[in-house]
Amino acid sequence: MQKKDKRFRRSDLLFAGAIFVIAIMVYLLFHFVYGKEGAYVQVAVDGKVQGQYSLSEDRNVQIDYGQAEGFNVLVIEDGKAMVTEADCPDKLCVKQKSISRSGETIVCLPHKLVITVIGGEESEYDGFTG
Repeated sequence: MQKKDKRFRRSDLLFAGAIFVIAIMVYLLFHFVYGKEGAYVQVAVDGKVQGQYSLSEDRNVQIDYGQAEGFNVLVIEDGKAMVTEADCPDKLCVKQKSISRSGETIVCLPHKLVITVIGGEESEYDGFTG
């Protein structure tokens, strides 16, 4: 019986290196080509657009859902939008990073809230809307 060689072979290392390089290239492509700075944030609740706010104007927006359903607070500051307060049970929307690039979103599932960055420089590629 032959022993199996458990060491990495040169081809294994080359394959892992190639996968790493491809991953970096895909990240850079999406970050610099598709991810242009946005101009507005669009606020939609239960699929219906409730408002659109410029990222160039600092403001606080209280999003109310009725007396029993709760609220979220959207803060736009320095060209970025973030949710700073919410009364949903998990508060995942508050924990999400701020957004500023076209296509980025913040979602609050309990309140059916979706905040999306739109506008800005148009991409020359068809697959993504801005």
